[in-house]
Amino acid sequence: MLSAIGQLLPLALAVAISSVPIMATILILLSPRRRQSAVPFLIGWVLGILVVVSLSALFAQVVPTARSPRRAETTIGTIEILIGVALVVIAVIAWRRARRNPTDAMPKWLNAVGTFGPWAAFGVAFALNVRPKGLLLAVAAGLVIRAEDLSLTESAVAILIYTVIGCSTVAIPIIVTLANPERMEPRLLSAKEWIGRNSGVVTALILILIGAVIIGTGVGRL
Repeated sequence: MLSAIGQLLPLALAVAISSVPIMATILILLSPRRRQSAVPFLIGWVLGILVVVSLSALFAQVVPTARSPRRAETTIGTIEILIGVALVVIAVIAWRRARRNPTDAMPKWLNAVGTFGPWAAFGVAFALNVRPKGLLLAVAAGLVIRAEDLSLTESAVAILIYTVIGCSTVAIPIIVTLANPERMEPRLLSAKEWIGRNSGVVTALILILIGAVIIGTGVGRL
């Protein structure tokens, strides 16, 4: 159980530090509709993480275990290496895009997120979890749960920990801002400016590190 949690932590942190949902959160909180849309956005983000990682853990159960006790480990390790390589490729693309044109580091639709109503905010937050990076991280988390052969209760606890950590950087700003908007607004503006300048490079570095960790884990299972 502890081994699984240790392997899930860097994956959950990579979800938490994802710049797009953080920036979307900031833009919603700086908009006049924050009280209508911020909580639905948070609910969508939390449910999205929970559903995607739960389905990933469920589908990971199809990894074969027959004939040899090492067979599942080898299969999981191979898939993890492929996921790690894919994350590194995404990181390189993000890095090159950020260096070529820093203003394109964020999706253009983010400029309109502050105008979203509750249902649109919920839907966008949920959908952010099915981006390639989010899916790869969720699949990697599901493979960890499968490799450690956790019980149903242990799997639920591991998924809950992954979800709580992954949603923390969206949940905390929303809770704090709704409680004290005047105090948080200057900090949100500073965070928006910093993320706008550095999101591409930061995202690339994080994905390279996480990709390397996943590759290392996969190699260790072979």
